[in-house]
Amino acid sequence: MTIEEKVLKKKDFQSDQEVRWCPGCGDYAILSAVQTMFPSLGIPKEKFVVVSGIGCSSRFPYYMDTFGFHSIHGRAPAIASGIKVARPDLEVWVATGDGDALSIGGNHLIHLLRRNLGIKVIMFNNRIYGLTKGQYSPTSEAGKRTKSTPFGSIDLPFNPLSLALGAGATFVARSVDIYQRHLREVLTQAAEHQGSAYVEVYQNCNIFNDGAFRYMTEKDVRDDQTLFLEHGQPLVFGREKDKGVRLHGTQLEVIRFAEGFGPEDCLVWDETDPNPTIAFMAAQMTAPEFPTPVGVLRSVGMPSYEVEAAAQIEQQIETRGQGTLEDLIYSGELWTVGQDGTITAGAHRS
Repeated sequence: MTIEEKVLKKKDFQSDQEVRWCPGCGDYAILSAVQTMFPSLGIPKEKFVVVSGIGCSSRFPYYMDTFGFHSIHGRAPAIASGIKVARPDLEVWVATGDGDALSIGGNHLIHLLRRNLGIKVIMFNNRIYGLTKGQYSPTSEAGKRTKSTPFGSIDLPFNPLSLALGAGATFVARSVDIYQRHLREVLTQAAEHQGSAYVEVYQNCNIFNDGAFRYMTEKDVRDDQTLFLEHGQPLVFGREKDKGVRLHGTQLEVIRFAEGFGPEDCLVWDETDPNPTIAFMAAQMTAPEFPTPVGVLRSVGMPSYEVEAAAQIEQQIETRGQGTLEDLIYSGELWTVGQDGTITAGAHRS
């Protein structure tokens, strides 16, 4: 007799904890998208682990009815890496913010991505420090006036997608909190990717940085200011689908079909190109010169770290047998240090 597997639904991933973000916060939309997307993956609930650092986004594990860790500032990638290497069978997700991930946690993040660990990172980007009440963050625009930069920030901001591509991430994407269908589709693609997946989500902080993305999300400008990247399709945008983006020499440029161009002149998007050059160029597209690209910038195959590590361990066990901690400690070259400080070479054990 077989026991039917339970068909999971959104409510199965909703914890009994009261969701305590500010009313109207974009985090609610991201939480809803994840809780809706997880059941569609067909993965047993007990296989999910959600890890976070510090910040508004890092309350995420409390609201997900899964295993999880609310860790320390910037260290979520390191803790998630340990989980994934020890238990490659688990689905490990990191919820982090632009401050947590790109400031104190920047070094951990880039090494997670370059190693291609099978961890999925959702980076909430509201271009502000929300939990600590409105200081500028690593993604705040130059000139941003905040409590910590009353005369305007003189820092140049990180471009999160460029950073991820530069670190060698094999899956890089962007979506927006209010683009619910698009967000779920992108997160699903990230979940199905074998290796590191990095998804930047533009998220509104209506208390400390309200309207940060209004230039591209308002209904009257959305079609003209947003470029949806679709694999195998030309880069066409606009309310009337009358504009596009082409590769002209070594630069991307916007073209208008009324000036004699057409979709056939546009760059056909290829997210699977192993060369990240075009993806990097797309990541640099910013308003007002360009529409803001959303969707998958890069999705390429590469062996994941945890699979390679497990294979290496199995190979050594097959060659040398199951070891013990004592054998490990007494392996290699040994020395004895006497009470008088003299050092005597010991036996070589392997």
